[in-house]
Amino acid sequence: MASSVLPRAVVRSFPRATPSLRCSSPRIATRCLHQPASPITASRLQHRPTPSWSQKVAQPSTTIARRTMFIQTEPTPNADALKFNPNQRVLPETISSPFLEYLSPRSTLAPPHPSPLAAQLLNIDGVTSVFFGADYITVTKDSSTPWSHVKPEVFALITEYMTSGQPLVNTVAAKAGEQGQGGQEADSLAYDENDEEVVGMIKELLDTRVRPAIQADGGDIEYRGFHDGQVLLKLRGACRTCDSSTVTLKNGIESMLMHYIEEVKGVQHVLDQEEDVAIQEFAKFEEKLRQQKGPEAVKGTVGKDSLDFVG
Repeated sequence: MASSVLPRAVVRSFPRATPSLRCSSPRIATRCLHQPASPITASRLQHRPTPSWSQKVAQPSTTIARRTMFIQTEPTPNADALKFNPNQRVLPETISSPFLEYLSPRSTLAPPHPSPLAAQLLNIDGVTSVFFGADYITVTKDSSTPWSHVKPEVFALITEYMTSGQPLVNTVAAKAGEQGQGGQEADSLAYDENDEEVVGMIKELLDTRVRPAIQADGGDIEYRGFHDGQVLLKLRGACRTCDSSTVTLKNGIESMLMHYIEEVKGVQHVLDQEEDVAIQEFAKFEEKLRQQKGPEAVKGTVGKDSLDFVG
């Protein structure tokens, strides 16, 4: 019995050891709760001061997103014309004309619709004309300048104007008979109650069957009149200088109009006064070369006896 009795000093030590064991885990847990949390697992209840530089970092990201806007390009049947689709409206809704065409730097400054963007595009070496559709831009260059020299500058200018919010086209008051851009104040294919029945049918076919295809190729079509069975039309944009424009008029538009409207006998392409003068001057120049080279010179060929050879 004496061996089973523990000493009094040992018995007194039990109460002291037990609380130390019980409070050991809470103390460890308390220390874990007060340890500094990592940024990834930080609780939303912890309010930490936001660094002052965090607000400045967001501004460059917004600017970069605007500069990297997506502009789609489409080839056209005209090898010297490209169609640019900025996925935004190009012509203001206040302009009733479905298109505007700029053929010279002077036209970009003349009323009624001067365009700072068209002026910048025509300053690029090799660019000969700029065409604005409702939601696309067609740029035409000369045949001697490669697209690799023109396309990057066109991209940069269109992106800059689209992202900056600058107006692509302005509207100013014009004097009577003053027209600086190609295009009419009103859509030439729009319905007019004063038109004859034949003219109304011609406009409807051109607007629903012909115009969508021409606009897809980066151009547009303009109705100029109907006289003695001949429909007078004007091709614009990429179709204006395309080699296949004659084929489009004769084999495409003329055949369709003659098939549906018996009063139509043919289609003629109308030239503006400036274009007519240019063609006449070019014909005089060819005749002068023909006299210098001789009557046996072959037009459009390459060689010593051709009109293209300068010796």
